[in-house]
Amino acid sequence: MGLVRHVVCAMSGGVDSSVAALLLKRRGFSVTGVFMKNWDSLDERGVCTTERDCEDAYRVCQTLDIPFHQVSYVKEYWHEVFSNLLKEYEKGRTPNPDILCNKHIKFNHFHKYTGCAAVVLGADAMATGHYARTSQEDEDVFQQTHTAPPTTLFRDRFEIRNPVRLYKGADLLKDQTFFLSQISQDALRQTLFPLAGLTKEFVKKIAAEAGFHHVLKKKESMGICFIGERNFENFILEYLEPKPGNFVSIEDGTVMGTHKGWFTMTLGQRARIGGQKDAWFVVDKDITTGDVFVAPTTNHPALFRDTMRTDRFHWLAVDPPPELARTQMMECHFRFIHQMPLVPCTVTLNMDGSVWISLQQPSRALTPGQFAVLYKGDECLGSGKIIQLGPSEYTLQQGRERLMRRKEQPTPEPAS
Repeated sequence: MGLVRHVVCAMSGGVDSSVAALLLKRRGFSVTGVFMKNWDSLDERGVCTTERDCEDAYRVCQTLDIPFHQVSYVKEYWHEVFSNLLKEYEKGRTPNPDILCNKHIKFNHFHKYTGCAAVVLGADAMATGHYARTSQEDEDVFQQTHTAPPTTLFRDRFEIRNPVRLYKGADLLKDQTFFLSQISQDALRQTLFPLAGLTKEFVKKIAAEAGFHHVLKKKESMGICFIGERNFENFILEYLEPKPGNFVSIEDGTVMGTHKGWFTMTLGQRARIGGQKDAWFVVDKDITTGDVFVAPTTNHPALFRDTMRTDRFHWLAVDPPPELARTQMMECHFRFIHQMPLVPCTVTLNMDGSVWISLQQPSRALTPGQFAVLYKGDECLGSGKIIQLGPSEYTLQQGRERLMRRKEQPTPEPAS
């Protein structure tokens, strides 16, 4: 391929990043593996696998005969991701640390460290093991130079630079564009996704043939980004003071039991209420009173809504799509949970850059603090944090019933 290019690959100690590094090396690139430490295991009592993950990443780099570096972003993760997480929980929201981690750590601090945007490792590009692809060919990635982000709400319309677009990976079940929906255009321009055209099964096959048996044996990580799996209530109560309150029935206002703090729960989850034979589910929270409202079935109408507003929307291509900019309205698809089926929606653009999203059918447990991620075909357009919800199906149902009762009441005869 002519000139040998230097690529820094983010190594997590898992199968995906290991195979990404292997494929880059096979394609003739000069590869450096870097493991990021983002959580200090001395900070809490839970078990942390960071040391083992680092060791696994190092063994892969040894097998591939590529340089290995370790970098610590413990301080940055604490200030830019975890502190934000705690503030959001205190506001009654449920944040997404994985999206924030990619935005602030991997595709900002790490991107700068690799040398694409600043001279530390002096790399020509960075790579990750995400299942995603961009509109660029590999060669285009190496021709990018760092540019400062725009200072205005939208870019100068005379600037003719074509934005790089983010598309779903070939394995739609593993597609990770959801987690990349907040990264900057600059980082996207300078990133390779070697697994773009592969399925997870094929990646495992490559890993087995390469002898990466130690990473193949590992379970997929499902916990909070860099913190891992643990009892969430116990974990969060190590950082936030307990704020006891009541579980209240949404249907008749009955107090069903007590909880240790609204921030230990998210909408849609089963509420652990002592002495209750049947399952109850969290449908709403009032952080002024501390009440957590619950409903008696997992698909109660109080859990379903079809409208929401985000904060200022982050468009991966920097500008909103031309159709939306022109008419303030656009049809596309929405999800707020990774791997949930895409829901058709209509998006309305507000003057401040935020958007209203109206879903074709109501979704269960739309949650403030989560990210609304939009898609048009295979393209991931970007995301915005959900900050306001429309009324639930239950509220609308009650309103309709009140209206019907009013209509049925006989009109009093005028006094003679």
